Amino acid sequence: MNRVPVRFDGISARALERLLENLRHEGIRDERVLEAMRRVPRHHFVEEGLQPRAYDDIALPIGFQQTISQPYVVARMLELLLAGREAGRTLEVGVGCGYQTALLAQLSPEVYGIERIRALFELARENLRPFRLAHVRLKHGDGMLGLPEVAPFDSIVVAAAAPVVPPALIEQLAEGGRLVMPVGDAAQTLRVVDRVSSGIVIAEHDPVRFVPLLNGVG
Repeated sequence: MNRVPVRFDGISARALERLLENLRHEGIRDERVLEAMRRVPRHHFVEEGLQPRAYDDIALPIGFQQTISQPYVVARMLELLLAGREAGRTLEVGVGCGYQTALLAQLSPEVYGIERIRALFELARENLRPFRLAHVRLKHGDGMLGLPEVAPFDSIVVAAAAPVVPPALIEQLAEGGRLVMPVGDAAQTLRVVDRVSSGIVIAEHDPVRFVPLLNGVG
């Protein structure tokens, strides 16, 4: 993707560089992820009153009891998704305000995003419009079901937690594909699911806290 047309002012640019340095200090090493975060202005995806905090390493509310995830957690999920590989065709479940979608658009040649809450779907579409992302397609729908009509996917990233990885999403992984999502109820961890020639391999990583992955649409 080309450089995004949404600009940083001097204050937000400096705040972003401080955030990136903090992410490096916390262990984020994949320069592809850090460069994507450098290109995409997080302040564009939060309401005006929260923009002064856009480059703090915290989650922020986006309405409808949802949040834009903490930058470290976003970076960590993307780093796990990309470790030792390229993203390829990517599905994002839980588009929210569109920030992670814009990051994925820096990393993948083809991004599909699904959001169950109609108002957030519309918000994400509006937020992403200035970026002119011809290789990104959004759908209002049930993320539990994925997008079987355009599967398989090389990468799937889920921005909400479920007690188990939804079987439909595993089925939509291409061979060599990878899924990253939070799994658990009260205690959640990031899980990485790889489809290899012999079957499915699941690895457990960092403790996290996400909103629940719900079925249906709203």
